[in-house]
Amino acid sequence: MDENIIKRNTLLAQKVIRGLESRNMSGYYASTKEEALKKALELIPEGASVTMGGCMSAREIGLVDALKEGNYNFIDRDKMEDKRAAMLAAYDADCFLSSANAMTEDGELVNIDGNSNRVSAICQGPRKVLFIIGMNKVCSDLDHAMKRARNVAAPINAQRFGLNTPCAKTGSCMDCKSPDTICCQFLITRFSRHQGRIHVILVNDALGF
Repeated sequence: MDENIIKRNTLLAQKVIRGLESRNMSGYYASTKEEALKKALELIPEGASVTMGGCMSAREIGLVDALKEGNYNFIDRDKMEDKRAAMLAAYDADCFLSSANAMTEDGELVNIDGNSNRVSAICQGPRKVLFIIGMNKVCSDLDHAMKRARNVAAPINAQRFGLNTPCAKTGSCMDCKSPDTICCQFLITRFSRHQGRIHVILVNDALGF
């Protein structure tokens, strides 16, 4: 990665972390995927029950594999026949893994969900929520973050899941009401009432969508 990009991301991450702290959330910066994995494992005690939504970023830094291989109770919904039970298990988990579709430089997190299990777990239930977020998802303000979530993340995810939505065909949000829409719930996390619950690891890399 170009040195100027690294410098820019390092400085921007410090601004984002200050924004998170002002919102009663904890922020960390990892210059590499390996550093991000190390920090994540520091935040998840051995023996903890851990589950996740469809978090590509956690997979990309190697966190999912590390949890499966380590001394953790990883609730793997992909291997559970009862998907509803797997989703409900998230609400009593010690740690829930997620990313964000976008976030602001001032520390607000933006997520769009179809089944809503991810956004509901972010709001309430798991004792700790750990976000893994690439610096590619940091936007200048809430308006730009919402536009990124709707016009970048949502179309790519609709295409990834083979859904029949206008955005999957056009590549941009059409504000549809398609039966296949994944834009059912919009969550803006602007403050955490519970100290120590929400942790955000910013990674100097392009992760997820």
